[in-house]
Amino acid sequence: MSSVVSGVPQPVAQSVAIGRGGLAAPPVGYGAAALGNLYQALGDDEWPGIVPAAWAGGIRYFDVAPHYGLGLAERRLGESLRQLPRDEYIVSTKVGRLLVPQDAAGRTDIDNLFDVPADHRRVQDYSRDGVLRSIEQSLERLGLDRIDIALVHDPDAHEREALEGAFPALSELRDQGVITSFGAGMNQSAMLARFVRETDADVMMVAGRWTLLDQSAADDLLPLAHEHDVTVLAAAVFNSGILATDAPAQDALFDYGPAELPVVERARSIARIARRHGSSLPELAAQYPLTHPAVAAVVMGGASAEQVSRNSRLVARPVAAEVWDELREHGLISRERHPVR
Repeated sequence: MSSVVSGVPQPVAQSVAIGRGGLAAPPVGYGAAALGNLYQALGDDEWPGIVPAAWAGGIRYFDVAPHYGLGLAERRLGESLRQLPRDEYIVSTKVGRLLVPQDAAGRTDIDNLFDVPADHRRVQDYSRDGVLRSIEQSLERLGLDRIDIALVHDPDAHEREALEGAFPALSELRDQGVITSFGAGMNQSAMLARFVRETDADVMMVAGRWTLLDQSAADDLLPLAHEHDVTVLAAAVFNSGILATDAPAQDALFDYGPAELPVVERARSIARIARRHGSSLPELAAQYPLTHPAVAAVVMGGASAEQVSRNSRLVARPVAAEVWDELREHGLISRERHPVR
């Protein structure tokens, strides 16, 4: 499943298994939140170029959710993907938030970070019926013949409902061939680890917890996933932006808020080591998650064709083994060398 040899990431060209149902794609995916007007609206001369740029860069896995722009991201992603060969890409979307129509009354959804009319409201529903309705609605918005992977979205306050409702429903849908794989996507690793132990899910997406600056998923999710043959997809690998440039600024963001000085200094230390070996901090940020054999792919966003093209190139040139060795020596990443599956 891993795209690494002896802990060193390999070029993006090869495909890796995602889940246990026969899906495979190169080890970099596109997270489509920006297609839902994340932070700011994308014009009709901007968003149509994003998926083609991802495709040209070798990306064949696309992740979305109803939450992103109150369904706008699903509609735009589907419109873009319908122009491409269906058997050559993987689509994942999420369940747990149903979209219910309402009168926008001139309001936008910017309080939830999306610059779209607030013409729907989100209703959290992790029940069996909620999952079935969510899948049906997502298929309609996407306009595609199928969803390959369904992920339970942020069930932090709904763990029991997800275990008793959402996961059994998704297991049924997988058995029926409606979806190929399922799991959960969250900003924490501990609950994902419990889902690995207590369900028959085969894919987990962890956001921000397996990065150069936060390696907490190594304490629970990653070893369990490796043991249970569950694919891990690593998202938010730039930790809100601090790792996205080769010179982290003093006012850089880390996990959705201002980064504290020790975090900035640590990122800068990593960047200096990267430069000394002819690499960049964003390259290390994109490739480091792939050094664990449970991780099949990194999922990165992008609000323009240029950003997406750049992100796809970040995993194309393998980081030298000496870089990881030096980072370990300085205590900047875990000293553990992960076994290869």
